Amino acid sequence: MIRNPALQDRTKKFALRVIRLFSALPKTADAQVLGKQLLRSGTSVAANYREASRARSDAELKSKLGIVEQELDESLLWLELLTESGIFDQTRVADLMQECDELLRMVVASIKTLKARS
Repeated sequence: MIRNPALQDRTKKFALRVIRLFSALPKTADAQVLGKQLLRSGTSVAANYREASRARSDAELKSKLGIVEQELDESLLWLELLTESGIFDQTRVADLMQECDELLRMVVASIKTLKARS
């Protein structure tokens, strides 16, 4: 249904940045718990967007993009918790948080377009 190679590439790069951030986290229990949650949700964004790009119907596309939206929002939460808890400095993740927010806005806009179309 949709083929947006640029957005597919951005979600993959987002996942790679999340992986690198996880690798840089302290090995404390709290950092690892939050980091693993971020790792799961952040990498899920790329996988689910790739699935969405192969959707066979608008309904399937909306469903998959809904999952991408949820995973991006969850990723933002884990990034906020990592910084607000003092585990990671805000300046080190500001760009990643901005990218997450931009991706979230694009996905939400796509979902709204699909809903208006149906």
